[in-house]
Amino acid sequence: MVTMLKVILKKKISDRVAKGHPWIYNNEIHAIDPSANAGDIVDVYNTNGNFIGRGYFNPASQIQVRLLTRDIHEVINDEFFYNRILACWVYKQKLGYIENCRLVFGEADGLPSLIIDKFNDYFVLQTMSLGMDLWKDAIVSALNRIFTPKGIYERNDVPVRELEGLEQKKGFLSAPFPTEIIINENGLKFHVDIERGQKTGYFLDQQDNRREIQHIVKGADVLEAFCYTGTFSMHAAHYGAKKVLGLDISEFAVETARRNAALNGLSDKCEFRAVNAFDVLKQWTREEKQWDVVMIDPPAFTKTRANIQKAITGYKEINLRAMKLVKPGGFLVTASCTNLVGPDLFLDIIKMAAKDAKKQIRQVCFRTQAADHPIVWNMDNTNYLKFLIVELT
Repeated sequence: MVTMLKVILKKKISDRVAKGHPWIYNNEIHAIDPSANAGDIVDVYNTNGNFIGRGYFNPASQIQVRLLTRDIHEVINDEFFYNRILACWVYKQKLGYIENCRLVFGEADGLPSLIIDKFNDYFVLQTMSLGMDLWKDAIVSALNRIFTPKGIYERNDVPVRELEGLEQKKGFLSAPFPTEIIINENGLKFHVDIERGQKTGYFLDQQDNRREIQHIVKGADVLEAFCYTGTFSMHAAHYGAKKVLGLDISEFAVETARRNAALNGLSDKCEFRAVNAFDVLKQWTREEKQWDVVMIDPPAFTKTRANIQKAITGYKEINLRAMKLVKPGGFLVTASCTNLVGPDLFLDIIKMAAKDAKKQIRQVCFRTQAADHPIVWNMDNTNYLKFLIVELT
C-alpha cells in the first residue's frame, strides 16, 4: 500500500471547506508532511484524523491545496483525468451542448484551475496552477482518447500562473494547425482566433444570453459598447435590428467584428468603430444622443477585494451613461463578469444608476452564464456572470 503525504488542517475547519469547496488556504493548515514537494498529491485530514480529501499541493501559493476528490479510494492518475473529463463531456451533452462549450469549468467540474473550451473539433486549455499543469500530458491524452480532435492549443498566457511559480506561455499541444477557425452559434458564424483572441479566443459564457435579445431588437436602432468581436451586435442584426453600431477600443476586435458581419451578410446593418467606449458614451450623453436598445458588457473593474469600491463606482457610472442613451420605453442590456460583484450587489448598482438617471426600471430577464459553465452551490466563485435586460421609462 502506498503511503500518502499528509496535510492536517487546523482544529476549526472553515465552512467553505466543510461544505465542499476545494480550496485550502495556507492559514487553514496546521501541519504539512515535511517531505511534501510542490505539485505532490496529498491527503488532507482534520485534527481528529478524519479524511477530508485528496488534491495537489503547492507551498508557493496562498491556496496551498486544491482538492480533486473527497473519495479516499479514488486514485489520482492518468485514468482519473480521463474519467473526469469524460464525465464533463457526458454532462455537457445532456444539457444540449454539442458543438461549442466550456468542456471543463475548473472547480465547478471537479478539476480545479483547469479550463478547456471546445470549439467544434478544436480544443483550447488553460492550466492555471502548478498542480494541474503537471498533469497536462494526461489531460491532452484524455482529449485525444475521447474526441480525436483536429487540434489542441494552450492559452497559458495568464498572469495568475505567476502566483503559482509558473511561466506564461501559449502554443500547440498537438500537431500545428490554423489557429483561426469559424464556429456556428445560434444560426450565425463567427471567426475565432484561438491564438490571439482574449482568453481562449471567444466568450462562450454568453452564448445562451445572446438569444435573449431577439424580441427587443426587432426594428430597433442598437448601440453596443465594449462589443469585442461583435457577437451581440451580430445577433441583434440577425434578429431584425434596423441598424447596429458597435464600439470597442481594440482595433483587432473591431476588424474581426467587421469580418464577422461580412461572413453573415450583415455588413449593411452593422457598423463598428475602434474607440474608447468610456469616453464616447460620456460625450454622447452630453450630446443627448439616444438609441432604442443599448448593450454594454464592460471589462472586469477589479480582481481584488481591495478595489471593490472602485469597481462599484465604475459600474454605476458606465450604467448611468448607458441609461441616459436609451430612449424612453427602450431597453438596456447590461452585463458584468466581475466575480467579486455578486448578483445582489450588481442589481443594487443598477438601481442606484437608475435613480440618478431618473429612470423607472421594468425587468425583462436576469440571467447568469451559460449552463456549460456550471454554478455549484457553496462555491461562490463559480457564479460570476450577471446578465440583465430592463426596459427604461
